[in-house]
Amino acid sequence: MELLIVGLVVALFAIITVLKAVRIVPQARARNVERLGRYHRTLKPGLNFVIPYIDRVYPMIDLREQVVSFRPQPVITEDNLVVEIDTVLYFQVTDPRAAAYEIANYIQAVEQLTVTTLRNVVGSMDLEKTLTSRDTINSQLRGVLDEATGKWGLRVNRVEIKAIDPPKTIKDAMEKQMRAERDKRAAILTAEGQRQSQILTAEGDKQGRILRAEGQRTAAILEAEGQSRAIDQVFQAVHRNDPDPKLLAYQYLQVLPQLAQGEGNTFWVIPSEVTSALQGVSKAFTEALPRSAATREEATAPSAADEEVARASEAAAEAVADAQEAEKPGAPRQLGAAVPEPSPFPDLEKDPRRAER
Repeated sequence: MELLIVGLVVALFAIITVLKAVRIVPQARARNVERLGRYHRTLKPGLNFVIPYIDRVYPMIDLREQVVSFRPQPVITEDNLVVEIDTVLYFQVTDPRAAAYEIANYIQAVEQLTVTTLRNVVGSMDLEKTLTSRDTINSQLRGVLDEATGKWGLRVNRVEIKAIDPPKTIKDAMEKQMRAERDKRAAILTAEGQRQSQILTAEGDKQGRILRAEGQRTAAILEAEGQSRAIDQVFQAVHRNDPDPKLLAYQYLQVLPQLAQGEGNTFWVIPSEVTSALQGVSKAFTEALPRSAATREEATAPSAADEEVARASEAAAEAVADAQEAEKPGAPRQLGAAVPEPSPFPDLEKDPRRAER
C-alpha cells in the first residue's frame, strides 16, 4: 500500500514537472523568464521549454496596440478658466523586458505623464484657442509621450482629445454668442437677398422700359414712313393728274368750315389766296358746262339741281365780294355772314360764326 502511494506521488510529481517545463505562448504575446531571480530570456510565441523549479515565468505581456481612455482631468487655461479634458491614448509594447523591469506600472505612468503634459500645453493657450487647436495639442502630447516612454519599451502611436468641457457659464455665453452669430448671418443673408431682388427688379424694369421705348420708336418711325409715303403718293398723284384751279378752290371751301369747329374759335385767319380761290369757285359755278344729250332734252324744264347750282353761284359771288371788302385798308376781313340759306355746302352751316383775319 505504501508503495502504491509513493508511486502515485512520484507520477503526480512527474506530471507537474512536465507541465512546468512546457510553456505555450500565443501569437502577439510575450513572457519574461527569470532564472534564480535574474532575468534570463523572453519566451517567443509558440512552444517553449523551461527548467522547472528553477526558471520563473511571468504573466504574458500583450504586444498588440492598446487603447486606454483616461478620466477627464481639470486643466486651467491661460485666461484662468478651468476645463475638463478627456484624452484617449493609443500605444504598443515594443520591448517586453523594458516594460517589465524599467517601470512598475506603465499604464499608470503613461496616464500621469499625459495629464502633466496636457496641463503644460493647454496652460499656454486661452479657451478659444484650446477649443480650436486640438490637432496642435495632440501632436505636442504625442511628441512628449513618445520621447518619455521610449525607455519603458513603449511606442505611443496616437493621442486624441476626446472631449473638452468648459464651465456651464462659459457654455451659456458661447451658446448666446453662436446664436447671435447665426442671427447676424441670417440678417445679412436676408438683406443680400432683398438687395439682389431689388437689383433684379430694377434691371427688369430697365429692360422693359428700353424695350417699350424701342417699340415706340420703331412704331413712330414706321408711322412717319407711312405718312411720308402717303404724302408722297398724294403729291405725285396731284402732279400727275395736273388739277385745275377749280378743284383747288373747292378744296379751300371744304377746309374753311373746319377752322371754326372749335367751341372757342370766334375769329380765324383767312389766307390771302382765299380771294383768288373764291373767284375760281365763282367762275366754276357760273360757267356753263357742256351738256349731254340727256341734259339737252331736260333743258326746257328747270330742275332742283339747277336751282341749287344757282344758289351756290350766288353764295360764291357774295363770298368773293366780302373777301374783296375785307382786303380794303382799315377794314377787318369777314366771311360767311351773308351766305344765303340753304347753302349748297352743308359743312358751312355747322358753325355760322363770323371769321376775322
